[in-house]
Amino acid sequence: IFDLFIYFFSDLITLISFIWLFCSARMTGRKCTLCLQFIISWYQTFVTRCQTPTYARTIIHCCVCLCLFLLQARIKTAKRRVVMASLYLGTGQLEQELVDCMEEALQRSQANAHAPDLKVSILLDYTRGSRGQINSRTMLLPLLQRFTSQMRVSLYHTPDLRGLLRLLVPQRFNETIGVQHIKVYLFDDSIIISGANLSDSYFTNRQDRYVLLENCREVADFFSDLVDAVGDVSLQLQPDDSVNMLEGMVHPYKGNRQDFSAAARQRIMEVVNTAHIRQRLTSRSEDSEDEGMSEGEDDTWVFPLVQMKPLGIQVDEQVTQRLLTDAGPDSTVFLTSGYFNLTRAYMRLVLGAGANYRILTASPEVNGFFGAKGVAGAIPAAYIHIARQFYNKVCRLGQQERVHLHEYHRSQWTFHAKGLWYYLQGQDRPCLTLIGSPNFGYRSVHRDLEAQIAIVTENEELQSQLQEEQETLYRRSTEVSDSTFEQPDRHVQLWVKLVTPLIKNFF
Repeated sequence: IFDLFIYFFSDLITLISFIWLFCSARMTGRKCTLCLQFIISWYQTFVTRCQTPTYARTIIHCCVCLCLFLLQARIKTAKRRVVMASLYLGTGQLEQELVDCMEEALQRSQANAHAPDLKVSILLDYTRGSRGQINSRTMLLPLLQRFTSQMRVSLYHTPDLRGLLRLLVPQRFNETIGVQHIKVYLFDDSIIISGANLSDSYFTNRQDRYVLLENCREVADFFSDLVDAVGDVSLQLQPDDSVNMLEGMVHPYKGNRQDFSAAARQRIMEVVNTAHIRQRLTSRSEDSEDEGMSEGEDDTWVFPLVQMKPLGIQVDEQVTQRLLTDAGPDSTVFLTSGYFNLTRAYMRLVLGAGANYRILTASPEVNGFFGAKGVAGAIPAAYIHIARQFYNKVCRLGQQERVHLHEYHRSQWTFHAKGLWYYLQGQDRPCLTLIGSPNFGYRSVHRDLEAQIAIVTENEELQSQLQEEQETLYRRSTEVSDSTFEQPDRHVQLWVKLVTPLIKNFF
C-alpha cells in the first residue's frame, strides 16, 4: 500500500511540476523547450539531480585510448582522493603503469607535509578480481602493504553465489551469477563515468564510451560515497592477501542471504537518500535565487542512476523504463549495447512505443567472446540468434520503418559501447544521454551492481559533442536486413539455438 501511494504521489508531483513549468516557460520565455523541462522535472522526482556548475567542463568521448592517458594524468595530480570502481584490474604492462602512478601519487603525498592526506579506494568484483594466480589482488598487494593507512581495496561478492553452487561452478564461469559491474574513476572533484574496465584491451582496441565531468564536486561526492558504501559491504583485502568483512557486517556468502541484502541495501540507500534530500534543499535555495540567474547558467543536469536488484535497489530500471515509455512519437532514440540481449520489459517498450529506434550492437567479429575457447566461443552465435529473433519480431509487427537494428564493424577491434541518446522531435542534436555500465540486458537489471548517469542538457556545445559521439559510433555500422542473416558467418548451429533460451540470462 505504501509503495502504491508513493507511485501515485510521484505521478501527482510530476503533473504539478509540468503545470508549473508550463506557466514558468510562458512567463519567463526561457530557451529550454517545454518537453525538455518536463524531462528534467520527471527525473528529479525520482532520482538525485546534480546540476553542473558553470565552471564545470564536460567532455564526451568514445576513443578509449585517451582514457588511459586521462587516468594516468589524474592519478598523478590527485591531492585528496582517488576512487576507482571496476569489474577488475588487468595484469598487463598498461595496468602496471596505472599501479605505478598510484604509487607515485602516494609517495608524493607522504613526502608533502602540506598534503599528506591522499586516500586511494579501489572497488572490484571478488570473483573476477581473484581469478588465476596473478590477478587484480596480486597487482594491488604491494601498494596495500606499503601504504596501509592510505589504501583500501574492497572486493564485492554477490550474495547469490553461495553454498553448493559456489563449490561447483568453475572459476571461469562463477561471475555469471552476479558481479560488481560499476565503472567509476574519480580524482578529487573530477570524475570519469564509463563502461570500460581497467584492462589493456579497453585502452587500445576495445570500443567504449566515457564522460569526464571536470570540477563537479556534487557528482564526485555522490559516487565517492556510493563506492564507499558498496565497499563497506564487501570483503576487505588485507596485506597478506586474506580477506575479511568489516566488523558487524553480514558475510555475503557465509551469512544469511536476506540479512546481507537488507544490511547492504540500507547502507547504500543511505547514500542515495542523503543525496536526494541535499538536492531538494539545494533546489529550494536555487529557486529563490532563480530570477537573478543569467541566461545560460542553468543548462545541464546530471542524474546518477543505480541498479542493484540483488540488494533490492532498482532505480535505473525504473527510470529507463519510464524514459522508453514516454519517448514521443516523433522523437528518436539511439540505443547501443555490446551485448544485445534486451529484457522482456525493455523489448516490449521498444516494440510498443511511438519513438523511432536505431539500435547498435556488435557484429560477430567484434563481439568480446569472438574466438574464445570452449563453450564461450559459441556466445557470439547465441547473440546472432537473439538478434535474429528480435529482427523477425520487428518484421512480424510491421515496425521496420520505426525500429532499425545496426551492427558495428571495425577490424581488429571489439565492441563494448553501451548507452542511449535521445533526440526530441524536430531536433538534430540529442538533449539527453545515458552513459555508464548497464547493457540493458537481464544481467544488468537482475544480477549485477550497475551505475550510470543521465545527462540532460540544453547547452548547444555539449549537445554537439553528444551528437558527434553518437554519429562516430554509428558511422562504422551497417543496418541489419534479411540478407544479413543469410551470410555464411551467421549460421547458428541447432544446439546453440536450443541452449540459448536456457542460458541467455547469464550473459
